[in-house]
Amino acid sequence: MTEQAEQTVRRHAIHITGVPEGQPMIFAHGYGCDQNMWRLVAPFFTESYRVVLFDHVGVGRSDLSAYDDARYASLDGYACDVLQIVHDLDLHDVIFVGHSVSAMIGMLAAIREPERFAHLILVGPSPSYIDDGDYIGGFSRSDIEQMMHALDSNYLGWSSAIAPMIMANPQRPELSQELVNSFCATDPDIAKKFARVTFLSDNRKDLAAVSTPSLVMQCTDDIIAPRPVGEYVNAHLRQSAMVVMNATGHCPNLSAPEETIEVMTAYLNGR
Repeated sequence: MTEQAEQTVRRHAIHITGVPEGQPMIFAHGYGCDQNMWRLVAPFFTESYRVVLFDHVGVGRSDLSAYDDARYASLDGYACDVLQIVHDLDLHDVIFVGHSVSAMIGMLAAIREPERFAHLILVGPSPSYIDDGDYIGGFSRSDIEQMMHALDSNYLGWSSAIAPMIMANPQRPELSQELVNSFCATDPDIAKKFARVTFLSDNRKDLAAVSTPSLVMQCTDDIIAPRPVGEYVNAHLRQSAMVVMNATGHCPNLSAPEETIEVMTAYLNGR
């Protein structure tokens, strides 16, 4: 491994398992989370793939000193990080599995260098969270502004209030608590900045530029990315399939790992 690659591994706390020469499968986490959110799904694929887990800069075990306001003022900065990981680890024919905002991050990376990517698996994707005319994003602009105000004034309180709604599995309160703990483990200042980038981004026009075959995994009762959003993404991608899961909420990788694995496997096996 080159010195540059070692630096990238440290910066993103990259963890590689599975088949050393196998097709690479990169798992990318959503807002307020880290690579640990894939712990119930990723190990299944280590028998057939080279599995790559990482933390976005600013969260998890990443190098917080690498966070740069200018670079991460848009999702493009995070997409550049994905491409740097791909380059420095010399990955080709990549299967990119992106949850929530990382679905768009992976999409932007694949637009820039489509020759590096074989498939995009988009779990709860949203190109824009704000309603706009006929487009249903799930939130009004005032909803998002109120969210940003709550984040700024009481980040920990916001985390405790929003986590159960995101998880949407009230019969399993331990899942919501895990999400709260994940939010609270993130540097509050970075979390607030990443929230603005996430919830104010609009990548609807980018969908048509994606040439990589894609799978849209849509959960039931997902307040963050409701079904009309998933249908919009599927309709505006050139080559995609959509599966509506029985899983409820926005985090099937935690609440329904078996179904998540089943849907991914069926897609990759051409079923």
